[in-house]
Amino acid sequence: MEINILGGGPAGSAAAIAALTAAVPARIFERSSRRRHKVCGEFITPEACGVLQELGVWDEFLHLRPARIRRCNLHFGGTTKTWELPECGFGLSRYELDGLLLRRAEALGATVVRGESTHGSGAGPLIVASGRNAPAPRGNRLFGFKSHFAGPADENVELFFFRGGYIGLSAVENGITNVCGLAPEGDLRACGFRLDEFVARLKPLAERLRPLARIMEWLTVGPLVFSDRIDGPVTPDTYPAGDALGFIDPFTGSGILNALLTGRLAGSAAARRIPSHDYVERCRGLLERPYWASTLMRAALKLDCVGRLAALIPGQWLFRLTRIGPTAI
Repeated sequence: MEINILGGGPAGSAAAIAALTAAVPARIFERSSRRRHKVCGEFITPEACGVLQELGVWDEFLHLRPARIRRCNLHFGGTTKTWELPECGFGLSRYELDGLLLRRAEALGATVVRGESTHGSGAGPLIVASGRNAPAPRGNRLFGFKSHFAGPADENVELFFFRGGYIGLSAVENGITNVCGLAPEGDLRACGFRLDEFVARLKPLAERLRPLARIMEWLTVGPLVFSDRIDGPVTPDTYPAGDALGFIDPFTGSGILNALLTGRLAGSAAARRIPSHDYVERCRGLLERPYWASTLMRAALKLDCVGRLAALIPGQWLFRLTRIGPTAI
């Protein structure tokens, strides 16, 4: 038996590592012909560190000198909510993280097929870790964007909220700051999708970016469709993982953690021939709390009352509400 995996990102590589650790061959089909930057907040939560250790990449992860993240700042107009993270998080670009995990999978014996997004008609378990697959909505859709900036970096992860969206900043490796956000299509079209102009309109953010200089082109992705539930398997031998399982609003900062966890679970379940329905039910139990918190905050953003909502919730509580419980990991 060989497990076929669609997608060579964190979820797909974690699935391959888990399967190979169980002595089951794995083949990864990655549509990109080469490694590339991705639109992502690039925040590694404290909980994800243990998963990276179990996947056997922790030492190499530290060798890449990821930024350490110790504080969180939420900005709502002229109001800021600040707290210390309960444990240190990290910042590492998806370019480096994806390469790290895929190298580990290959070292364990995974076959990587680049430039392909399908696995043909071969029998056996299929893990779908190829990202979001929901149809585009109508109306004022949401788009994500990201770039890297050089300049003074710190140990904060910051989110600047505005009606319908937000922009986050946090350091990654080599003293670089990742600037990644999400905004309604109408707001972006009003400035012709010129992202420098768009961020300059947000005065607190523009002031924060003043000492920094953009060093790469803006990347955009969308339209984005958030999930209000975990999707079930297409067939009994199909195991969706990462964003293919369900796409949570990125403001939670748990996207990479969710990808690593569900990918690892999918690889283990497929290797042991656990029914995909049982695997999906396990994922539902893991992700129920962050899905609930994400849906609540998304509704508050639309109503432009997220600042009032956040003011009522202590920072540490807000952080925990968007996390998978440590006992589940």
